[in-house]
Amino acid sequence: MINALPDPISRRLPPLADMPVPLLPLQPILYRIVRRVAEKHPGLFERLGKHQRSNFVIELTDLPLALHLRPFPPSLILRAVRKDRLPKHEAHIAGDFRTLLGLLDAEVDGDAIFFSRDLVISGDTEAVVTLRNALDDVEGSIAEDVAEMFGAAGRMALARLNAMTESQDSEGASHDNW
Repeated sequence: MINALPDPISRRLPPLADMPVPLLPLQPILYRIVRRVAEKHPGLFERLGKHQRSNFVIELTDLPLALHLRPFPPSLILRAVRKDRLPKHEAHIAGDFRTLLGLLDAEVDGDAIFFSRDLVISGDTEAVVTLRNALDDVEGSIAEDVAEMFGAAGRMALARLNAMTESQDSEGASHDNW
């Protein structure tokens, strides 16, 4: 009789979105990121107009956390929050990390991902559309600016994420051709 091999590790671990993550160590990193974006792209925040004071919750559907963003330069907030303890907010945006990263740098069509339900918004849709339009008008890449903050490790992580996105896109395209 042949002994069966144990299940692969990936089958024994809970999905990434269900794993607890310590949020406290992320807070100074996220604050540094939002400050850097504000320094490099002040026009982004100016374009938000009255929505600078809006609180956005950005739910990462494939990760065990959400982000709370208030893009008001005198008191910027970008912090990680537990999904079961979302702060009071005017607008809610939900999507997987890959989709949201593509949206950050206007590499994906926001309307297309909204209508395909890869992106779900609720609350103040005017605030979300204003945020999306402001991101579309940014010169350069916010993701590259953030990666640069972390030097070679940040650039390597972004390159890896982009490679994963490209391979998933090409897999999806080959499946569409069936």
